[in-house]
Amino acid sequence: MSQIHVLVINCGSSSVKFSIINTRSGEAVLTGLAERLLSNKASFTLHYQQQSEHFSLQAPYDHQAAVAALVQQLSKLELLEILSAVGHRVVHGGEQFCQPALITKEVKQAIADLSRLAPLHNPANLTGIHAAEKALGHLPQVAVFDTAFHQSMPKKAYLYGLPYALYQEHAIRKYGFHGSSHSFVAGQAANFIGKPASQCSFISAHLGNGCSITAIQAGQSVDSSMGFTPLEGVVMGSRSGDVDPGIIFHLIEHLAYSPEQVHQLLNKDSGLLGLSGLSNDCRELEQAAFQQGNHRAKLALEIFCYRIAKYIAALCAGLTSLDGLIFTGGIGENSSYVREQIINQLSLLNFHLDQDKNRETRFGKSDDISTPSSRYALVIPTNEEGVIASQSVQVLQEAI
Repeated sequence: MSQIHVLVINCGSSSVKFSIINTRSGEAVLTGLAERLLSNKASFTLHYQQQSEHFSLQAPYDHQAAVAALVQQLSKLELLEILSAVGHRVVHGGEQFCQPALITKEVKQAIADLSRLAPLHNPANLTGIHAAEKALGHLPQVAVFDTAFHQSMPKKAYLYGLPYALYQEHAIRKYGFHGSSHSFVAGQAANFIGKPASQCSFISAHLGNGCSITAIQAGQSVDSSMGFTPLEGVVMGSRSGDVDPGIIFHLIEHLAYSPEQVHQLLNKDSGLLGLSGLSNDCRELEQAAFQQGNHRAKLALEIFCYRIAKYIAALCAGLTSLDGLIFTGGIGENSSYVREQIINQLSLLNFHLDQDKNRETRFGKSDDISTPSSRYALVIPTNEEGVIASQSVQVLQEAI
């Protein structure tokens, strides 16, 4: 394939994140974000050749308008002709998709059917696919699924202690998410320590507004913290993570919560935001805790770090050996405080922190932040867009 540039689109419920990736070099030629969609504050930001352009979107302020604005800018910059495909991040692929897929009518229907498992994500992903097909119908479209990497988990890891018929008839099981990120950083970590991926075992901690921890052995996911939905697992920005299911019945039966209110509470009003009463942004909480003496902000961070460390220790049960721990995602790559608290909680597993390296490692830098006597504690910037682009090219090559 002579042309190697892929437009990567990551559609959220009110945003479209995009980039053009040169799959031969792995570099982003262009990046950007359309945000606050479906409101009159919708905006569009594009970064190209060390310059940025920011402007408001015209009505109707939706995903189609965002993609249309993107196509207009790419045409203006004469970048449309270099594109060979559009790669879409799709959050939930269920059990149907263990690999990326060329988007067809049948694949779109499957993504729509899986919306029952990811009602906050798959409809938005599908909206992005439809918008891109309308604006860039001459290009092949590829779906890359967050859940695909985790299809290697064994049944003992992905089945819940529920009647087996619920799995057989309704596909209720753990799926895991952030698969592109975990897959990428595990490969980078293997290169970093100088071992083949097939001989490595890692715990990967993708820490951002959404957080997931994954046990990876021989390059494959063997267990992960997120489950049937991205709500399960550790405390996150606005998601509760694990709670006693009995709390849900208590909220409904004794506090008169509706199912919709429970959904809002656990997904959008909990986590760091709910605990602190201040913000879901780790940077704001660190500032409030340590510069302003906000005790609830500090407590929220302590709970956040402890639950992550607890999951890391628990997921070691799925491994037969452990080479090291990987931090990635916005918080994992940039918060030296969060990394310090987590590693200090894991001394029993022979993780020990080099304070100087930890403070210096941020803003896209990779490094080992452990002491010489410790297991590896690696900070590795993720590159989900690069994975989506390279996998899109692979799908097209296999289709030839």
